[in-house]
Amino acid sequence: MKAADPAQAVLRHVSLARNNVKAGHELLAGHRRYRLDKFRNIYVIGAGKASAEMAKAIERLLGKRITGGLINIKYGHAARLRRIELNECGHPIPDRNGELGAQRIAEIARQAGPDDLVLCLISGGASALLPSPAPPITLEEKQETTRLLLHCGANIHELNSVRKHISAVKGGRLAQLAWPATTLALILSDVIGDDLDVIGSGPTVPDRSTFADARAIFDKYGIAGRVPAAVSERLAGSAPETPKPGDKIFEKVQNLIVGSNRLAVDAAAERAKLLGYRTLVLSTFIEGETRDVARMHAAIAKEIRATGRPVKPPACVISGGETTVTIRGTGLGGRNQEFALAAALDIAGLEDVVMLSAGTDGTDGPTDAAGAIADGSTIARGLDAAAFLANNDSYHFFESIGDLIKTGPTGTNVADVRIMLLR
Repeated sequence: MKAADPAQAVLRHVSLARNNVKAGHELLAGHRRYRLDKFRNIYVIGAGKASAEMAKAIERLLGKRITGGLINIKYGHAARLRRIELNECGHPIPDRNGELGAQRIAEIARQAGPDDLVLCLISGGASALLPSPAPPITLEEKQETTRLLLHCGANIHELNSVRKHISAVKGGRLAQLAWPATTLALILSDVIGDDLDVIGSGPTVPDRSTFADARAIFDKYGIAGRVPAAVSERLAGSAPETPKPGDKIFEKVQNLIVGSNRLAVDAAAERAKLLGYRTLVLSTFIEGETRDVARMHAAIAKEIRATGRPVKPPACVISGGETTVTIRGTGLGGRNQEFALAAALDIAGLEDVVMLSAGTDGTDGPTDAAGAIADGSTIARGLDAAAFLANNDSYHFFESIGDLIKTGPTGTNVADVRIMLLR
C-alpha cells in the first residue's frame, strides 16, 4: 500500500523547478515543462477514490498558485485540503451528489480560457464518481444501465465503453469542454493494461470506442431489451461521436499515468523475497470470471505442493488485475471475497497454503471489506460454502468465520492484489 500511495505517485512524476526566465518556476510533468508565469489561472478538477490524496500532493506543489477546483470522491475517501474542494458521492452506482459535482466540474472546465491550466486528477472509480448523463438520459436511467452491466459480468472495458457514450464529460468530452485551455491529466490506473481511454472512462483522452461498440455490448450480454429507452435511443441515434485521436482539442492535452497495479505487485514481490519466499509474479493482467481465476490459482497451489512447479516452497505467488462476477444470487459480496471462497473450495484439506485477495482501495463491491483470506481449513470451519458461493454470498460466509479483511478506505486504488503463500 505504501508503494501505491497516490500522493507519492504524483510527486514521483511531477515536480517544480526554477527556470531562467525572471527566476520563475516550471511545472515538470513527465517529459514536459509548463512555465507557470504563462498561466492566468490554475484549476484542479477530477474524480476517483484516490483523487483526494493526489490533490494533496498538488496542493503541496502549487499551494497558493491554485485558483480553485473541485474533485468528486467516494464517501469516506476524503482528505484535508486547503484550496481544492472535495465532493463526496456514490460508487459504484452514481448518485445525485455525484451528478451535481460533475456539473460543477464541467462548468470549471468550460470557463477555463486559453491562458489557463486545468489539472485533472483521475483515479479508479472516476467513471461512477463523475456522472453527467447526456440529455435526455436521466441519472436514474444511467444508474439502471450501470446495474445491468455490473450484474451480467461486463468487464471494465465494456462498462466504460457504454458509459462514455451516454455521458456529457467522459470519452474525451471533459477535455473538449476545457479547450482551448492547457490540460494536464494525472492518472492513477486501476485498469488492466493501463488503457488511457478506459481509466475513469477517459474524460481527457481520445476515445477509440464507438456508439456501435456500446450497442454490441448490450447484444453480447442479452440485455438490449432491458436497457432504458432513452439510453437505447441515444446509442442508436445521431448524436456526435466522442472526440477521436487526431482531434485538435487534444493538441494542448497531456495525459500522464503516475501509477498502476504494478506498483503494488512489485512491492509485494520485493517484500516476499526479503521474508525468504521463492517468489513468482504470475501477471498484472489477470481478468475474467472470478470463479475461473480462483480455480486456476488453486490448481497452481496443488501443482506446487505436488511437484514444486512452477516454484518450490517456501513459495509466494502474486497476481494483480481485476476480475468480474456474474451475479446469479441475492447475497452480499465482491469479486475478491468471491475469489477467496471459490479458491477455498478447491484447496480444501490442502496443508500449509493460504490465499489473500483484496482490493487496494479497501472496498470490495458494495461491502465494508477489502477482501478475504482462505486456507485449507476454511471450508471445514464454515457453513455450506457451495451454497454461499451459488448465492454470491461470500461476505456472510467469511464474516461467520472471521476471515474478512477490513481496512477501511486506503486512499489509493490500483485494482486488486492476490497473494498465495505455501510453506
